[in-house]
Amino acid sequence: MKQYILPFRDLVVHPGLTVPVYIDNPMSVACIEAATNAGQKIVITAQHSWGYPCEPDDIYDIGTIGDIAQVLRMPDGALHAIIRTTDAVKLTDVSVEDGLFTANVAPIEMLDDATLEQTLALRDKIAENVQVLSIAKKFKIDKLRTIIQNYPLPAFIDSVIQTTGIETEDAVKILQAPSWREKLMILLEQINLMAETAKIEDSINRRIHQQMENGRREAILQEKMRAIQREMGEDSEEMDTENIRKRIERSSMSAEAKEKALSEWKRMRSMSPMSNEGGLLKTYLDELLAMPWNKSDKVSIDLKTARKVLDSQHSGMQGVKERILEHIAVMKKTGGNQGSILCFVGAPGVGKTSLCKSIAEALGRKYHRISLGGISDEAHFRGHRKTYIGAQTGRIMDALKRCKANNPVIVLDEIDKMGRDWRGDPESALLEILDPEQNKSFRDHYLEVDFDLSNVLFIATANSLNMSNALKDRMEIIEIPGYSEDEKVQIAREHLIERAAHDTGWDMNNIIISDDALRHLIRNYTSEQGVRELQREITAILRRSLLEHDGEDVKTEFTPQKIDELLSVRKSASIAKRIGFGVRA
Repeated sequence: MKQYILPFRDLVVHPGLTVPVYIDNPMSVACIEAATNAGQKIVITAQHSWGYPCEPDDIYDIGTIGDIAQVLRMPDGALHAIIRTTDAVKLTDVSVEDGLFTANVAPIEMLDDATLEQTLALRDKIAENVQVLSIAKKFKIDKLRTIIQNYPLPAFIDSVIQTTGIETEDAVKILQAPSWREKLMILLEQINLMAETAKIEDSINRRIHQQMENGRREAILQEKMRAIQREMGEDSEEMDTENIRKRIERSSMSAEAKEKALSEWKRMRSMSPMSNEGGLLKTYLDELLAMPWNKSDKVSIDLKTARKVLDSQHSGMQGVKERILEHIAVMKKTGGNQGSILCFVGAPGVGKTSLCKSIAEALGRKYHRISLGGISDEAHFRGHRKTYIGAQTGRIMDALKRCKANNPVIVLDEIDKMGRDWRGDPESALLEILDPEQNKSFRDHYLEVDFDLSNVLFIATANSLNMSNALKDRMEIIEIPGYSEDEKVQIAREHLIERAAHDTGWDMNNIIISDDALRHLIRNYTSEQGVRELQREITAILRRSLLEHDGEDVKTEFTPQKIDELLSVRKSASIAKRIGFGVRA
């Protein structure tokens, strides 16, 4: 005959106990009433679901059967019942009808080994471990001590399960064990596991508490420091220090640089603002924060615009301009600076530096020129260590800071005029800067953190190929030949006359000069391959003409004869000056 089943959410009881239960669920009340009316025993079992179960799979197939000793009905419809459990049972053929569970039950055979020495030793070990666990879990063990001393094993096991809060699934495993020894073994395993877990939790809690105490201690000390600084009139310095920390945390610098900055900031905070080292650390942090870690000029490359810029600012040099446009086309396709470093080689005045400035304008990037003439110290590129007096960043980092972008066009002017002496070899540092495989992590001696230079477009200029082979291998040499006479005339017509007029204040409409006059000026008064000397001579005739007309730019036609007249006076004065110095010597 099937027995009625009373499901409980988290109650697992052992046989041989008298269990008082309070029931307010209508289905559970109906189950008690049905079992009482039929004069049957009732089975107490645990359930998987949180709410009242509705399927056979919602309850465990192990339970405890018992007699309903007493039922007390309350005015609100709830029941107080007392159940005396007799056996652990296995449930089969579970069915549900009108919300009431019924099943066939078969008692689980139990080996009565409660009085064996091994069983009693396991009980004592569990009691000892529960006492240790009670310290960590902070529950009372007084009632459990009384049960250990005066009650049988079923009450002991049930009390340990309820006191320590063992999981329902583990409690069911203990219930279905076929002997008291095995029940106690499973229970001891669970108690030991809970004790180890409690130790770990206690260790974590102590560590967190210690960290919180350290944090409070540091906060109190900082507040005292701020109070002392306010009394000393240094509160503004403290505010500035806190602002530096916020700027470091908000900055886009790399993780390595941010860690370094925060470390140096902690050192600076502990020092007096009036100390030398505190001032040096503040300067260092300002330099770190000023670097354009993630700031780029976002301008799309337009080849038509680039060609237009190059043609408008430079006459001739078609081969050179085409090579530059090829380089820009590769940059547009790859989105980076892939390709070799360009190096323009040519005589003075052929337009190497101005060509680099035009490239920056064509790309829409910042422009910065670094003159390398006479540099013989490696620190010019790598910077100085912070330990030196007057230490500062190298010229590459300084250029990036001034440009406020990490992708400017940096011109290394007169690269063939670098020197070398006991202070170091600047060429080795320059080789690292120009190598795309190495400059991704360039380390300045002053900053002491890696900076990515791969976005910078480096262009070099030189007057000759008097360079080491290693340096020439890093670059693509583009030779810019000198200008022919016709090209010089065209450049003067398109650029030089206007520039000279601007420098001397002339109105362009008042300057009349023919191509023949320009050729006369080029042949008789200039001797270089470039146009720099031609620029000076055009400016000279305009200045001399202003002097003759009392500072007014009277409309003048500069014929060959007029040019000779103006320049002969200037050159006669120069010769007389040299002769006079020779007499006095």
